[in-house]
This record gives sequence, C-alpha cells and structure tokens, in this order.
Amino acid sequence: MQIQSIAEVGSNLDRQFEKILKRLKTKMKSVYHERSDINELGINRGMPPFVMREIMSTNPFSAIIPTEYGGLGGDTKESIALMAAASYESLALSLTFGINMALFLQPVIKAGQPEAKVEVLKRFIEQQNMGGLMITEPDFGSDALNMQTSYTESGNSAKLKGTKHWAGLTGWADFWLLTARKDMGGKSLARDLDFFICDVTQPKQGIVVEERFNNLGLYQIPYGRNRIDVEIPGVQKLVPEKSGVKLMLDLLHRSRMSFPGMAIGFIQRMLDEAIQHCQQRFVGGKSLLSYDQVQQRISQLQAYFTTVSAFCVNSSAKAGLKNDLSTIGIEANAVKSIATDMMQAASQTLLQLVGAKGYKLNHIAGRSTVDSRPFQIFEGSNDMLYSQVAESIIKLMRKARHTNVLDFINGFELTANAGNVVKDLFNFKLKDSIPQRKLVEFGQIFSRLISLEKVLKLGDKGFAAELIDGAVVHLRQDIQQLLAAYNADNQTQVIEDYRSQSNWLSFV
Repeated sequence: MQIQSIAEVGSNLDRQFEKILKRLKTKMKSVYHERSDINELGINRGMPPFVMREIMSTNPFSAIIPTEYGGLGGDTKESIALMAAASYESLALSLTFGINMALFLQPVIKAGQPEAKVEVLKRFIEQQNMGGLMITEPDFGSDALNMQTSYTESGNSAKLKGTKHWAGLTGWADFWLLTARKDMGGKSLARDLDFFICDVTQPKQGIVVEERFNNLGLYQIPYGRNRIDVEIPGVQKLVPEKSGVKLMLDLLHRSRMSFPGMAIGFIQRMLDEAIQHCQQRFVGGKSLLSYDQVQQRISQLQAYFTTVSAFCVNSSAKAGLKNDLSTIGIEANAVKSIATDMMQAASQTLLQLVGAKGYKLNHIAGRSTVDSRPFQIFEGSNDMLYSQVAESIIKLMRKARHTNVLDFINGFELTANAGNVVKDLFNFKLKDSIPQRKLVEFGQIFSRLISLEKVLKLGDKGFAAELIDGAVVHLRQDIQQLLAAYNADNQTQVIEDYRSQSNWLSFV
C-alpha cells in the first residue's frame, strides 16, 4: 500500500475543505437571500428549522474532526475559515459555529476519553448534532474559579448540581460541556474544576431551561438560565493533561485566538457595505466617497480588516490542538479584545455613514451594531482582559528588571518589530504604582503594539502593501491617543450623593 506524504495529505484536505466551504456559501445564499431575507430573519427570535437544516447539511464541523473519527482532520485554519464565511452573512451563525468548534468539539477532541469521543464525533458527522459549553453562573461570571456547581462521584458516574446561565444555544444543543467542582464534604468544594460531556438525549442527563432570556441582539441564538441536576457516566469526564484549570485556560485561550474568524468576515462585510453605499450616495452633487472625512472612516475600516487578517494568519499557525495554549494569556487576551473592539467600531462606522435608514434592526448597519456589541463582553469583558494584559506585561518587565518601556518592547517577542515603528513614543519609565483605570489603558496600548507586530509580519508574507501601510498608520495613531490618555492625570471619583446642589434649574 502506498503511503501518502504529508504534503499530499494536506493537499487532499484543502481540496475537500474547499468543497465544504463552497457548499456552505451556496446554502447561505439560498436560505438568507433566496428562500428568506436575512434582514427579516435577524430581527426575530430563534431560527426557522429549514435554515439550520440546510446549513448543517454541508457537514461543516467534519472539517475539524480527526480522520480516525470520520472527519477531514483539519484544525484551526479550517475552523477560522468556516467562521469567516459565516460571519460575512450572519454574525449569529458564525458564533454558533464558534461555540460548536472552539468551546465544545476542540476540547472534546483534545481531552475526551476514547469511548466518549467515538459516540460524540460520530453523531456530529452523521446526525449533525451540536454542542455548547456551560461555565458561567448567576453569581460567578468572570470569577469562574469560584463556581458553585458541584459534583459527587457514585460508582461509575458523577452527579452534578448547580445553575448555569448565558450559555449560547440554550435549549438547542444535543451535548454540553459542563464545568463543576468536586464536593469534598462539609460545604467545601475542590479548588480545581472538571469538565463533563452531558448528552441531553440520554436518561438522567436532561437539562432544565428555567428561563429564556430576551437577549439584546444575536436574536437567532437562544440564551437562558439552566438548572443542572444530572448523572453523567464516568467515561464522559474529560481527562486533562495537567489540571482542570489548565484545560479551561487552554480552551478559553484557543477560543479567544479564534475570535478573528468571526471578526474578519463581519468586518469585511461592513467594509463592502460602506464602500458600496458611499459610491452610490450623492450629497451636494458628489458621492460620499469623495469626501475626505468619509475617506478617513473607510480607511479605518480597511485597517481593521488588515489587522484582523493578520490575527487569522497568526492564529492558524499557533492555535492548533497539538499546542498547549494555557500560558499564552497576553496574546490571546489582546487578540480577542482588539478583534472585538474593531468589530463594534466597524459597525458604528457603517451606521454613521449610512445615516437614518441604518437605524433599523432590519438594516444590516443597525443589526450589526447590536449584534457585535456583546462580543466585547462575553468570554471575558475587554476591560478585564486589557487589565490582565497590563498586569502580565508589568510582571514580565519587573522580572527582567526593565524600567524603560521601549527597552522591554524591543526585547519582547510579541512586540520586537513594532518597536521600530513607535520608538519615538515609548522612551519613558514604567510608573511604580498604576491604578486600575491606567492598567486598562496600558493594556489597550500593548494590545495595539501586539497587533502592530502581527500586521508587520503579515506584510513580510506579501500581503497588500497599501493595506499594511494604512493599518500601521491607524494603529500608530490609536497608540498615540491612548498614550495621551494614559499620561493624563485623571483621579476622579464617584460622588455618591451627587444630587446635592446639582439641580440645574436652581441656577437659572
């Protein structure tokens, strides 16, 4: 029997994946533009059954399932490409893909027990099942390590009890990854956490949806509050290489590194819509596109497109399942925060350019502004992630005994090339004590430096030079503005009793 070379296997994967991608785009055109209107679908809760049925008939998730389980054997590049194709048409669909691939399938493929993986992956391929992840609890959002969902072991099974909310695909998914801490007795829970595959189609594994949320935006994805009272076979427990916390960090960082997949198609759509509108809209006898301010706004959109393209290339190379991403918090947090900030800014720009008619949920500008906003919140609020980036950078600087920020930038792997572009801006010493509000700004600055680094490396690969140059200019301008805010003295505090002597009518 002839053994295929690595190159031949890769080429075969590319050909098969291109077929899936082409079929997906054809199906999206059919369900969103021919059989229905995406602008009307987007303002209604839920999704007509035929939409998901037609889209899932392309078997998109088979692209990232290993060949030994019947898939194509792809990885991060394929998952990013699928999300990108979906987000050009529907941000809700792209997020549905992201939930299934990054938050369910990839951790199951990496840490699931063989017997469980066979069943789960088989049903994903043959029955187009879906899966999600439940971490967040009503009293413990970002503070996930203090979750109160617990489990006890009895024989060959584990009994889980607790409450989870804001899990995308609530009431839809066939499988859930549930996180819980072991009950140690005496109202004490283990410090580490564990992951369990819950198959809601099986006895004793049903999850009760206690409330469905009227979420603001992303109407096609159901969210809600879920009561967990299930008994799960031991074979459905994930087995981490080190610890549950490390597995969660690896999972979340890989997911955050995949956010550019959702961002790139969305931003490209905002860019295409903006250019088309401004070419066709005439004010004062000339097209909007001929106005300088409009040129500035659309060039900013192109800078977002270029930056997130750089993220996609970078993540495709780094975020594969074979890699342990538990320790790349700085990079993953920066990528997620910048990509999602750019998504929201892109939608705001399109809305501004389109004007009044864009201020409708059934117009792509208005709907996109609402749909993209939660991306800055879930999987870690961007303010929190920027603060974590800053804290990690400062820790590295102090460990290396660096006090000059430029010296650190020039020697840090994630910013070394970017230092040449901004060397006139960073020749200053790190402050001894930095309040939290300044940490967030410092994290925003470094996240843009990391973005600048990715853009420069993309340019080295041959990406369109004019787009690279434009992105560098815009990123440098953003950094300058953030540095001005960082260096400004602002220690204002909340005045709780602000009503005293503050009624404007008293001063007329």
